[in-house]
Amino acid sequence: MQSDPMEYTKTYSELKSLFKTEDKEISIPGSDIKIHNIPFQSDVPTYDFSNKNDTLISENSTFSYPVFSPARRESTKVILLLHGLNERSWVKYLVWAFYLAQYTDSYVILFPISFHINRSPSSWKDPRAMINFMKDRNSSLDGIKMSSFANIALSNRLTEDPMRFFKSGYQTSSDIIKLLSVVRNGEHEIIPRTVDFNVFAYSIGAFLAEIILMGNPDKLFSQSKLFMFCGGSVFSNMNGSSKLIMDSRAFDRVYRYYLYDFEETLNGHSPLIDFLHTSQIGMAFRSMIDLGRLKTFRENILNKLRDQIHSISLLKDSVIPSKGVMSTLNNFNKKDIVDVWDFPYGYTHENPFPVFDNPLSKKVDYWFERVFAEATLFLA
Repeated sequence: MQSDPMEYTKTYSELKSLFKTEDKEISIPGSDIKIHNIPFQSDVPTYDFSNKNDTLISENSTFSYPVFSPARRESTKVILLLHGLNERSWVKYLVWAFYLAQYTDSYVILFPISFHINRSPSSWKDPRAMINFMKDRNSSLDGIKMSSFANIALSNRLTEDPMRFFKSGYQTSSDIIKLLSVVRNGEHEIIPRTVDFNVFAYSIGAFLAEIILMGNPDKLFSQSKLFMFCGGSVFSNMNGSSKLIMDSRAFDRVYRYYLYDFEETLNGHSPLIDFLHTSQIGMAFRSMIDLGRLKTFRENILNKLRDQIHSISLLKDSVIPSKGVMSTLNNFNKKDIVDVWDFPYGYTHENPFPVFDNPLSKKVDYWFERVFAEATLFLA
């Protein structure tokens, strides 16, 4: 447990200035914690799980991921930190990982979701490169809302093929299985051999983490604890239309596809269809689309996991509303899994801890500490 609270705003600025994905090792002044950027090669079989054009994006296959190593290097505890949808930088999460490494004595792995962060072309986050795509999309589609240069790449991709939502998650979960298997076998270059894996997951990362724990591939997560922040809902209770996530047309396309068309596509045989019908992860994904879909399957597994899962949801979160999280998770008589909090400053789902250059920063520091102290208690 920590002795003194971390100054979130100050630490955020310090880590933002220090972190570079191209640096193999980064020292943090005044701390024994280090950041290591570890290379990774994704070798998921493509067959019909990937779009042909997507396989040409080399950044998604060969990339690096940061690991925060704790002061006690012989620690055998690991926390996997999963981020939100349409993130293009690790900046937001550096202080989160630093806190967890410091106060749980764990190695903290920040692993990028497929086609996110540094697994995507740099042009996808360049306003000048994206502005013309945004103008073309707005002029060709009537009534579009929440359009921005920040979400245009994801919006175009999901409108063109909503199955990319599933395929990205499938590739990411396969990569995570590969990575944690390397750790379990004692073959990781930084992390000692261990089977002690926990997860801190935010936003769509929580959706992915729930599915992975429910599927429990290779029994990697049998004893894992999952702490979720601003996440935990079935897909149908989310609203991903946001200037920082995807525009209204893209979200409507994805929502309608998974709620009304997806199950109809699962007839016949193919590697993709067989995976969704027969694998535990495939079944878990289908069950997390809507409360009424594979309800018994989902609730039986979540009931067994109830002591391994905790969630903090925010009252004014409009992307993954707290009511949706509670209806997904708080249906077990023995234990309520979800706490609903409300911060006394202007926050959003996408930015729960804004950086202020005024007295409000003290409030943000305080509530960051509250959330992550809770996470530390649960995951340590």
